[in-house]
Order: sequence, then structure tokens, then C-alpha cells
Amino acid sequence: MTISKEKLEIFRKQLLARRDALRKELSIKTAQLLDDEDTFADAVDQASAETDKAISVSMKNRDEGLLTQLDEALRRIDAGAFGSCRECGESISEGRLQAFPMTTLCIDCKAELESEKQRFPGRS
Repeated sequence: MTISKEKLEIFRKQLLARRDALRKELSIKTAQLLDDEDTFADAVDQASAETDKAISVSMKNRDEGLLTQLDEALRRIDAGAFGSCRECGESISEGRLQAFPMTTLCIDCKAELESEKQRFPGRS
């Protein structure tokens, strides 16, 4: 199945909008992390603030990974590889792409990968 130019353009616009929103969100999170240098009289308050900061850093890192995936999906559109499975080369279903446009695996290859992860924990 080849994705029409019109649908590719729809995917591109969705990816660009999501990327722009995520960049703004990351900018705000980064500013907040740099701004959160409070001093605390109480050790419990300080521990709580450090836990909150660790969670914020983790979420920021996750968002940065998502931003990378969005950029890679846009590059695949430009290269004409969007919608093709990186493992088997078959087409990724349109429904799967609509649900997760950054995906690089068809449902069968993704299921195989997940199955291998369960059989061999610790392998990536």
C-alpha cells in the first residue's frame, strides 16, 4: 500500500504541529527546571522538591526522545520511506500510522520484537 501525497501531507502537518507544541512545552519545562533553585528550611521539603525535580527531568528526557522520533518521522516522509517497516519493508497499516505516526515497525514486526523481549529480558 502506497500512501497518497495528500495523506502524506496530512501526516506531515500533524507531525509538525505536534513537534512545535512539544518544543514549546520543552522550553517551558527547561526554564522551570533552571528556575527551581529554592532553599528549604526543612529536609522533608527539600527531599520532596528533589523528587519532583527528578520526575520533571525524567519527563523532559521522555519528551526529548519523542521530539527525536517526530523529527525522524518527518525525515522519513521527505525520503519517501514513511509508512514502510524498517524490519521487513512491508507497508505499515494506515490505522497504525494514524494512531502512532512515529512508528517504524508494522504490527507483525512489533509483535515479534515484543515477543523476543519477553523471551529474552534484558536484550534490546
